[in-house]
Order: sequence, then C-alpha cells, then structure tokens
Amino acid sequence: MLIGTSKVRIHAPWVHSLKEKRMVVKSICAKVRNKFNVSIAEIEDQDKHQIIVIGFAAVAGDISQCDSIIDHVLNFIEGNTEGEIIGIERDIV
Repeated sequence: MLIGTSKVRIHAPWVHSLKEKRMVVKSICAKVRNKFNVSIAEIEDQDKHQIIVIGFAAVAGDISQCDSIIDHVLNFIEGNTEGEIIGIERDIV
C-alpha cells in the first residue's frame, strides 16, 4: 500500500476577501472529492486572500497507480480553476 500526497499552490488575483477565497476553496475541494476518491483540504496560508494552498492524499496499490491518481487530480484542478498554479509538490510513501 502506498500513499501519494501533493500540495498545490494557486494564485487567485481576483480574490479580495477571505469569504471569496473560502468559496473558491470549497468549490475546488467539493469537485475533486466528487470526481476522485481522495482526501483534500486547504492546508496553508489560510489568512492570505490571493494564495490558495490545497493538499490532497490518495492510497493506491502500486507506484504507477498512485502517480496516475495524482496526475489526474492535478490536471482536474488546473482545468477547473481560474487561478494560476504557481507550485506543485508531490510525494509517494
């Protein structure tokens, strides 16, 4: 059993309040949870308006499956947000 984790940093220049940011984060997290079987949450910079840091984790049987899940989730996030992805960290344990 392997655990794949990833941290995605997104710049959202149109967000001007924490309330707007919370709506964006909740939307992204709900869409990812509904489409993929992963755990996802906002993990850092919760008090900064225009920076969103989302972390997610998935469990898989082998490395290729774990990589595939992470790639699909990252592509989905990139395609379903108006923000610019400015950083991605990934790890498989």
